[in-house]
Amino acid sequence: MKTLRLRGLVLVMAALLPAAAFASPTVNTLGGDTRVQLSADLVGALTSLGVSVKASYPARLRGASASFPIPGGELDLGTLKGEVDHAGGLTLRAGATEVNLSSYTIDTTGAAPVLTGLVKVNDSVLGRLPLFDITLVSAPVVRGLHARAGSVQLDNVRLTLNDEAAVALNAVFNVSAFQAGLPVGTARVQTYFYEPAP
Repeated sequence: MKTLRLRGLVLVMAALLPAAAFASPTVNTLGGDTRVQLSADLVGALTSLGVSVKASYPARLRGASASFPIPGGELDLGTLKGEVDHAGGLTLRAGATEVNLSSYTIDTTGAAPVLTGLVKVNDSVLGRLPLFDITLVSAPVVRGLHARAGSVQLDNVRLTLNDEAAVALNAVFNVSAFQAGLPVGTARVQTYFYEPAP
């Protein structure tokens, strides 16, 4: 276990160095899920605004716990740069206004990791927006299951509301309660990977 955690720490350090210095493979992710415990701050804000929340299939929402399946993605194991896709989403509804946030992607290719999503308002596509900023609290744990396959797990991932998402939600619901940096929740990401045949 200590060896695996040390390997995870090395991977995080690798993300801070030039990618050319590493020869680790880019792998495909498949399966697993991201589970989010929604924060009391977010739940309280939604309740005060009269906004109801439900999951859109195949995501699940039980109380303040949500889960989103991972159908695919790609990660560079040397730098941890890549994208991890998710299926399903959450729908926010107040009165006649319904906002669906779905098809989430964890994107680590930029200067800072972010979770983006497809935003639909009353079933009309608004666009793909950055929704939540991501802060990694602990190193990822990488496990090798076979010669060319394994798993990646991230615990205690902190999600906060992105400024673009806050502006969009305030505009749609005609409020000012959504502020950038609002704690959204804590996530655990677990997915499997395989190295495609050369």
